[in-house]
Amino acid sequence: MAPLERVSFLKEINYADKNPREAAVLMLMYPKQTQTHLALIVRNTYPGVHSSQIGFPGGKVEIEDIDLAYTALRETHEEVGIPSDKITVIRPFSKIYIPPSNFLVSPFLGISYEELSFIPDNNEVKHVLEFPLATFLDENTITKVRMTTSYATDIEVPAFMVEKYVVWGATAMMMSELKETIKQVL
Repeated sequence: MAPLERVSFLKEINYADKNPREAAVLMLMYPKQTQTHLALIVRNTYPGVHSSQIGFPGGKVEIEDIDLAYTALRETHEEVGIPSDKITVIRPFSKIYIPPSNFLVSPFLGISYEELSFIPDNNEVKHVLEFPLATFLDENTITKVRMTTSYATDIEVPAFMVEKYVVWGATAMMMSELKETIKQVL
């Protein structure tokens, strides 16, 4: 799900030299009306590079965080109101460097075995997207859109369509790895 321009761009830089800040996100799966769902968030509009974007609940590492999984759980609780005791962290996924914000993001797969009631933090989250797993696994949710990014102008970018939202970039890359992992066990 990485555009060729991004792959080329990242080959030319050594992100370790940029001393990126660390962050973690949670790819949260849970049951809803007898189907497994994946939670995404629509970020609020604010002055910043990730304003109004679609992503997973998560954020930057704080000093008190004991590890990156803890960061993902803490941020999920802060952003969408799901306490960590309702989530089992299954495993980490590949870290992704995000050049515009200089973050190195660690995604984790988490599962809740009960239906969840989200309470979005109005300062950070505009809306929680509840994406059915069956729809997520359908190849028809993948599309290509033309856009301008931090590294290229007017390029074709692979993306997922979730409801009316285009999910691209790092979140789409995380979703692609998750999708391929799930397909291997089905």
